[in-house]
Amino acid sequence: MKLRLAMAFGAVLTIVAIGLSQSRAQRGPVFTKDGNLVLPTGFREWVFVGGPITPNGLNNGKALFPEFHNVYVEPENFRYYQQHDKFPDGTVLVKELVLTQAGQYPDGSVDSASGRGYFPSSLHGLDVMVKDSKRFGDTHNWGFFSFGQQAPPYQAMASVKSAGECAYCHIEHVAKTDMVWVQYYPSLTTKIK
Repeated sequence: MKLRLAMAFGAVLTIVAIGLSQSRAQRGPVFTKDGNLVLPTGFREWVFVGGPITPNGLNNGKALFPEFHNVYVEPENFRYYQQHDKFPDGTVLVKELVLTQAGQYPDGSVDSASGRGYFPSSLHGLDVMVKDSKRFGDTHNWGFFSFGQQAPPYQAMASVKSAGECAYCHIEHVAKTDMVWVQYYPSLTTKIK
C-alpha cells in the first residue's frame, strides 16, 4: 500500500513538474499596453530551422550580418508552414546572433577536427519577427524587433523597428515567401511524410 501511494505521489509530482516547465515557455507574442514586445521565453526549446552565416572573411571584411543566425519557431507554426507555405498570425520567429570563433586564417576560418570552417563562439544579440496582420499590415503583416546586439542578458522588451530598418529588405527580397528567407532553411521547405 505504501509503495502504491509513493508511486502515485511521484506520478503527481512528475505531472506538476512537466506542467510548470511547459508554462515557462511562452506561446505566441506578448505585448505591453504601449505595444512593446516582451522578450520571448523558451525559444531554444522550439524548432531550430537553421543557422546561416555570411562571415566578414568572405565579404571583404564588411558583411552586413557577420554572425551565425540561429533561427527558432514554435513547433505548431513550423508544422503550419510546412502544410500551407505561409505562417499563421501569431507566429514568432526568433533569430539569435552568435559570433564566430576568432580565425586562424585571413578569411577568419578555423581548423577543426572536421575540417576548416566557421564555428560559433558566443551569443551576441536577439532579433524577433512577429506576424500580426492587424498590427503590422503596412509591412506585409510582420513586425521586426531587436532585443539588443550584445551578449545576454537581452533587453526585457523592444519596440517595433521602422519599416526602413528591417522590413524594407524583406519586402524587396522575400515578400513572395511570407517575408522569410526560407531558401536558407531547408527544414521549413522540405516536407516529411
